Amino acid sequence: MANENKSDCSSASTCGRSSCEGCPSAAAAQKGVRNTAFLEQPNKNSNIKHVIGIVSGKGGVGKSLVTSSLASLMSKAGYSVGILDADITGPSIPKMFGVQGPARGNDDGTFPELAADGTKIMSINLMLEDEEAPVVWRGPVIAGVVKQFWTDVQWGDLDYLFVDMPPGTGDVPLTCFQSIPVDGIVIVTSPQELVQMIVRKAYNMADMMHIPVIGLVENYSYIKCPDCGKKIEIFGKSNLDAVAGELALPILGKMPMDSAFAAAADAGRIYEINNEYLAESKKYLENL
Repeated sequence: MANENKSDCSSASTCGRSSCEGCPSAAAAQKGVRNTAFLEQPNKNSNIKHVIGIVSGKGGVGKSLVTSSLASLMSKAGYSVGILDADITGPSIPKMFGVQGPARGNDDGTFPELAADGTKIMSINLMLEDEEAPVVWRGPVIAGVVKQFWTDVQWGDLDYLFVDMPPGTGDVPLTCFQSIPVDGIVIVTSPQELVQMIVRKAYNMADMMHIPVIGLVENYSYIKCPDCGKKIEIFGKSNLDAVAGELALPILGKMPMDSAFAAAADAGRIYEINNEYLAESKKYLENL
């Protein structure tokens, strides 16, 4: 894959008041519509019906777990699914699904790796000789690779492509929103009040880019006592209901800390978990 980067308003070093005058993104924002000037065409051997971004305002809230759980949920429902691992510096999807590289390809592009449950996966870890080697790249290079996962990968026919985005609101999420026709995003959070503030940042970024927010998922909501079954809120009382009401967004699920999730992910069989806590998500994804 070649690293080609187009100049656009996602380049922080050149973006200023004067340079943004007449910018397609600024003009679109003023009209309240999504700017499509920078959208990239998918690989000619890709036919993808829906693209779903999984985002979080900060790291460590279980975004990759939610991504894999949603993909498995829709796969079990009979849909063809794929995962584009856009978290270039912290890729975990291949390990969770038990797939390894090197990825192969032909003159038409690269093939995604196929997990045991049929999920198609593309990640930087499938391109590296050593999957434990750190990816020490600058933002524009990372963003360019994510873009190529859309343009150069032969995804084939997919009902849903889930994009596991890196945390925050930097280069890569911006590139995804601008370059890939994301139909909607799912915001992942945890109960701490600080994280609830970060939810608003992710929501506001999506709103600025005119990307619909499908709903919210809370991870680490509680831990269930193995003896009495009591729910223990170790991170404190959740504020998600209040935030969801304020933003007029549905809550797609509240996930507890469950050692079965970690065991399945470590074993490379995350697709075997029936994450009943996200069952509500299915109807929202089907109604896109």
